[in-house]
Amino acid sequence: MYYFLLAFCYSVSVLPLWVLYPLSNLLYCFVYHILGYRRKVVLGNLRQAFPDKTEKEIRRMARRYYRNLTDMMVETIKLLTMSKASLQKRFICDLSPLHKLYAEGRSCQLHLGHNFNWEWANLFCMQGVDYPFLVVFMPITNKAVNRMFRHFREKFGTILIPANDMRNGMAPWMGKQYLLALVADQNPGNPRRCYWYPFLNKMTAFYKGPEMSARRNDIPVVFVDIRKKKRGFYEARLTLAFEHPAQTKEGEITEAFVRYLEKNIREQPEVWVWSHRRWKHEWKPEYAEGHAE
Repeated sequence: MYYFLLAFCYSVSVLPLWVLYPLSNLLYCFVYHILGYRRKVVLGNLRQAFPDKTEKEIRRMARRYYRNLTDMMVETIKLLTMSKASLQKRFICDLSPLHKLYAEGRSCQLHLGHNFNWEWANLFCMQGVDYPFLVVFMPITNKAVNRMFRHFREKFGTILIPANDMRNGMAPWMGKQYLLALVADQNPGNPRRCYWYPFLNKMTAFYKGPEMSARRNDIPVVFVDIRKKKRGFYEARLTLAFEHPAQTKEGEITEAFVRYLEKNIREQPEVWVWSHRRWKHEWKPEYAEGHAE
């Protein structure tokens, strides 16, 4: 199955984007109108996040989201044969904050959300820095699909760290200089061992891990915002949010990221992944115990 999937993706990847985008249009019609992939989840999340919007506006936002979702599908496949020069024309980002930290001999954490197109951002960043580039990822249950996505990312030199085994994955890098990318808006498995903050009009759980490792090792934290300029063109913005995390209070970094992410989502909602079941856990008063003040 794996080799069949990989061969199929390569055969699609050689097509130019001007051919792939019409295919994305067809895929959008199938995913949204026929399959209705997680449409109730998407609409429910959008209604919660934007209670001031009319139902017509909510459905328009949902359609824009699904168009971006299918665009990302074909864009990710295109990475298999996309040249470095082509990517640099379509994805731009000022990496100077990372160059400065590298020159100072410091490691760095990138905190970002599920904003399109993080797969292009992965390759762009890996090609543009001198750091060993580590990316924390959540393994996919389907073994063939998981292996294929590992191939997509590792073929360019990215070092993948499984989220469910970070201790062992990070062990070889302790005491070394590295750049670590964390998608910091994942839904935690244990609602009692996380931070809770208001986010998109609902109390929401966030992992403690990204902040804890930054504070423990005093690793600078850079927030990342990815914007879609137009079809096939993206711009990422880097913000050095905390240069000395060890000097912060508990919860300060996470809360700052939550506010940063929420602002960016409200400004361009169609590029965030609304089909995630982000609010699996409901807030309970007992979760306040041990929560950062």
